[in-house]
Amino acid sequence: MSEYKIITISRQFGSGGHEIGEKLAERLGIPLYDNQLVTMAAEKLGYTEESIGRADESALNAFITSYGKSPISYASFINSASYMPSLDMKVYQKQTEIILSLAEKGPCVIVGRCADYILRDKYDCINVFICAEKADRIKRIAERYDLTEKKAWDRIRKTDRERKFYYETYTGLEWGSIYSHQALLNASLLGIDKIVDLLELVYRT
Repeated sequence: MSEYKIITISRQFGSGGHEIGEKLAERLGIPLYDNQLVTMAAEKLGYTEESIGRADESALNAFITSYGKSPISYASFINSASYMPSLDMKVYQKQTEIILSLAEKGPCVIVGRCADYILRDKYDCINVFICAEKADRIKRIAERYDLTEKKAWDRIRKTDRERKFYYETYTGLEWGSIYSHQALLNASLLGIDKIVDLLELVYRT
């Protein structure tokens, strides 16, 4: 088992979780892994990043279609005769290998991709979930992507739905629940810099 400390960050879309990860990694002088994991998985599997990015949504759409015909759990869906393991499962398995490998190389900050669950048996893993108030999330996404408030909220709901689906599919745990994460931190109440201060303190303790 590695002696390094790993910080994993799960987050609502528009909460500032990625910015927190960036600032924390810079302050601690350790690597940040986020979208890089998608790139690495794509390279390992020999697919384009675009096809990797569509994998999660394809699985979600397939499940929703099946659920609409007859309400079933996702576990029942993937065990049904009509389900064929596709790219999404391959991506998750490859990203799991990559995350475990990165964690063994040294301290780092990993954003998303179920890293908290994948590294759950590591005593040195600090995992947090970042949330924020609706108005703050809309403002952040609207400004970042030059969207109207309505379109920003639509994108937030869609992205959160995909993240929730991805996390709960592969972990069996509730995304954003205090029972699934060591700490839930509200960026609207605490502020991004204070959260970075807090996580730095926990890391260095």
